[in-house]
Amino acid sequence: MPARTYDGAGPWVPDDPTLPALREAVQACEGCDLFREATQGVMGEGSTRAPLVLLGEQPGDQEDRAGEPFVGPAGKLLDRALADAGIDPDRVFRTNVVKHFRWSGTRGKQRIHKSPTRGHVEACRPWLEAELALVRPDGVVVLGGTAGKAVFGSSFRVGEARGRTTDWPDSFPLARPPRWVLPTTHPSAVLRTDDRDAAYDELVADLAVAAELL
Repeated sequence: MPARTYDGAGPWVPDDPTLPALREAVQACEGCDLFREATQGVMGEGSTRAPLVLLGEQPGDQEDRAGEPFVGPAGKLLDRALADAGIDPDRVFRTNVVKHFRWSGTRGKQRIHKSPTRGHVEACRPWLEAELALVRPDGVVVLGGTAGKAVFGSSFRVGEARGRTTDWPDSFPLARPPRWVLPTTHPSAVLRTDDRDAAYDELVADLAVAAELL
């Protein structure tokens, strides 16, 4: 029997959606193979009138179980960094470029994160486009390499781009693009580094740049 082919999330995205409609519709999505092993699809969380979108990679183990983004250790660190940068959490919409959790194996009861492929990112792009069209943020903070490549393309490197605002790229067309986009590291990378305090301070400094623009 030939392997199944996947054509992306487009057919599952409702026309003129609300956020509740997107959350319901993503549960039926079979736009790529990740739906097979994930508990559920995880759409963004926050006000659809938020001026700032935080864009990460994909839901993790805890997010996949809870059905909400950024509720695990990286999310808690991000909450603290937002507070230290002076950003009101009520002015933030949090989401990921990929809506299903990709994992490989377990460590105890926890499933081990595995980065999504470029194909997974492309398949999920219609969901992200729908969220950005709904929220219409002033700015987007891109968290980490996977999200950065989703927005800017395969040549993106976090270390080269972080902390500096730029225009939303023409290669990711939107009817109403954000006024600016700012890359920084993903909070999970802060948790993995040896010098966690320094990495955290750098994340807060990057977020403070965004705070000044809100």
